Amino acid sequence: MAVRPARADDGAAILAIRNHAIEHSTALWTETPQTPAEGVLWLAAHLERGSAFVAEAGGEVVGFAVYGPWRQYDGYRHTVENSVYVREGRHGLGVGSALMAVLVDAARAAGHHVMIAGIESGNEASVRLHERFGFRVVGVIPEVGTKFGRWLDLTLMRLSL
Repeated sequence: MAVRPARADDGAAILAIRNHAIEHSTALWTETPQTPAEGVLWLAAHLERGSAFVAEAGGEVVGFAVYGPWRQYDGYRHTVENSVYVREGRHGLGVGSALMAVLVDAARAAGHHVMIAGIESGNEASVRLHERFGFRVVGVIPEVGTKFGRWLDLTLMRLSL
């Protein structure tokens, strides 16, 4: 497996991973899958920033990671938020860790100061992944989202870059 910067032609594979997460998990707090056109625009913003990476194994994209602005106001310009997703059937094989290592290094090299992770509180695997990279829980906000007919808590984690 190798991690490399994402390219526009990775869009379909990334969209498939994102839409699977939308349809089957609480990782993304929407129930509406992204259209191909929306996926292109979403990826293009990350490609422009140089903040998108994919893990590839056997010529197949098996995961992706991105970081982007945490908030839009100028005062937050040194803080980014991350997302790491692994293709169904590839969990527990080190894909997420490989992506996270590259993502953190890239954000640090780009001069960012803090990386934030907003994780559905029941996603223990994601919390553990972030903890392995030095993220610390800075708060839990109860019942700020809903999906699949239930309220969701948001765990906020922070890493100084």
